Order: sequence, then structure tokens, then C-alpha cells
Amino acid sequence: MFIVIDGLDGSGKSTQAALLAEEVRSRGHTLVLRTHPSGDSFFGTRARAYLFLGGKKAHIAASLFYLFDVLHSITLYWWMRVDYVVFVRYLMGTAYLPSPLHKLGYLLLSRLVPKGRLMIYLRVPPKEAYRRVIAGRGRMERFESIEELRKTASKANDLVSYGRWAVVDGSRSPEEVHLEIMRLVGLR
Repeated sequence: MFIVIDGLDGSGKSTQAALLAEEVRSRGHTLVLRTHPSGDSFFGTRARAYLFLGGKKAHIAASLFYLFDVLHSITLYWWMRVDYVVFVRYLMGTAYLPSPLHKLGYLLLSRLVPKGRLMIYLRVPPKEAYRRVIAGRGRMERFESIEELRKTASKANDLVSYGRWAVVDGSRSPEEVHLEIMRLVGLR
């Protein structure tokens, strides 16, 4: 089963993916968990490095390296013989592209990459996402200001309508969100 967990920075994607992985493994299932940008590929490390730089060129470079990181992960992990493949940040990475390129990028990428049986979008208000980012990070990425989070949220909310996304209220407690995700996955 291929599962995507996506959302704004600070929406709880990594937290929920870790909780899901723990639950799946405790039930004796095998799982691959892949977070983007990844820290173990050239493309992911370059994408992450550009997230801390300003300017239009860094914005474009971060987006392109992110795209190649996702494609790299698909080639490595999509065909693995495991019970679950969970990708954190996948198609909604296109919401970080400038308008109107975000729509074009999403539509193009969604035609190129496999879609999961379950694609979860954790919707969190930008103010809450910003609060979580501030509380959890020592260093801010280029897209983590309140203004950037608002822009990205607006674009992501548009993009959700293009796919079969299960939209989950990520502003609730991690436990409540986890229970809903487990229900969606079919493990509750």
C-alpha cells in the first residue's frame, strides 16, 4: 500500500508518518518511510541546502532538486516488496512553486508519478503551522515565514481539489490526527 502524507511545514507530517510507521511495524508489517527532501541523496541534500538561501535562483533550485529527490525516491522504493510505502511530502511540494507554476507543476508531476491509494493532506492554519515551526526549529527555511506559509497554504488548498486527497484537520492533537489516519489506512 502506497501512502502519501503531505501538508505545510509544521503540519505534523513527520510526526504522523513516524506514528504510522510504529503502528504498522508493531503489527508485523514491513514498511519503507521516505521523507522529502531526503537526507541521504544528492538531490535531497541539495534541495535542503537551497531552502536556507534567499533569492529567486535559490527558490527555483530548491524546487528542482526537490522534484529530482522525489523522482529518485520513486525509482528506489516504489517497487520494493514491502507491505507499506509511506512518502512524506510528495505532490504538494509543487505548492512552493511561484503562481501559476504551482498548478502546472502539480498537474505535470501528478501525471508522471504513481499516486497512492491513500493521499493524506494535513490541513493546518498558517498561524498554527508558523507557531509549530518557531517552537520546533532553531533555523528557519525560506518558506517558513508567516507570509510564505499563507501563500503556500492558499496554493495547496487549491491543489487538493485536483486529486483524491483525504483532507485531515492537522490542528488537533497528534493522537487525534493519528487515530483518523489509522482509520483511513484501515488499521482501526
